[in-house]
Amino acid sequence: MSTSISDEKHRRVLETCVDVPEEFPSFPMPLQKVGISGKTVWVSLASNKGGHLPFTARIFVNLPANRRGIHMSRIEQAITTLHDKQFSSLSEYGKLLGSHVLDTQNAQHVSLELTGQMPFIQHAPVSRLTSIDSIEVSFSVELEKNENETMGEMQVSAAVYHLTACPCTLAYNKALFNRFDDPWPQATHSQRSKTELSVSSPDYIQLPAYNVLVDILDEVLHVSQDLLKRPDETELVLKAHRCPQFAEDTVREVARAAGEKFKDILPPETKIQIKTLSLESIHIHDVECCLDTQLGEILATSAAIEKEQNK
Repeated sequence: MSTSISDEKHRRVLETCVDVPEEFPSFPMPLQKVGISGKTVWVSLASNKGGHLPFTARIFVNLPANRRGIHMSRIEQAITTLHDKQFSSLSEYGKLLGSHVLDTQNAQHVSLELTGQMPFIQHAPVSRLTSIDSIEVSFSVELEKNENETMGEMQVSAAVYHLTACPCTLAYNKALFNRFDDPWPQATHSQRSKTELSVSSPDYIQLPAYNVLVDILDEVLHVSQDLLKRPDETELVLKAHRCPQFAEDTVREVARAAGEKFKDILPPETKIQIKTLSLESIHIHDVECCLDTQLGEILATSAAIEKEQNK
């Protein structure tokens, strides 16, 4: 791009010009979060054969009372610095980006969130056709710089869409039509739901890979697929009706599966969050459910159930 003013003149002005963000503000109050949102970052991941995937970023730092503003361009420079590097995970990228922003802004706190989608390849149960689907993923980090070290909390999340069938109407119709011994499920309403599993840790090395989170969700949910032939649709619908689930059931069963998966891998204090949204088919409202817990609490519940069953 050609310039209207010589580089030499720009350099002279930069040497003498006031650095406005570093000025003392007219009303000196500290701000907890200042930054950018709606920014698309392109991340090269080894799991995507080095190809870049787009993620939407929200990046904020704190601003002390004696500074007028942050240097927005330095956030963009930090993003540019990492563009051509390949990363083993989104967590590795996010942690490094957060550290770069924290250092270049001379801040004490940075908050960063990355959200996007990754490919999710599924095979239909009968036709075995390949369905090219996607999972929603996110990474967030809160870093705090102290005198001697930088501490933080990181979280990875994965979400899938799935089918739920209402247990209430199914049970009622069994009684209504006296079909308790019928091997085929009775009529009930079903809906598309979305469930997200999140795991937090102060160390990104301990954060599970997204495919691990998806495996847990897939184990206990009736996961939706875009490419389904009629026999495939029938199998998915029957499976959902034979194992009907409330929104509350989906959250608890994901917790049980997460406990089984992580019991020998992650420390008991690991934070686990599970959220579900059910887009109700016969109601105007939707249903939401959330569980905030720790791995140790999940394992304690599993142990209590096993103890009761062995009496």
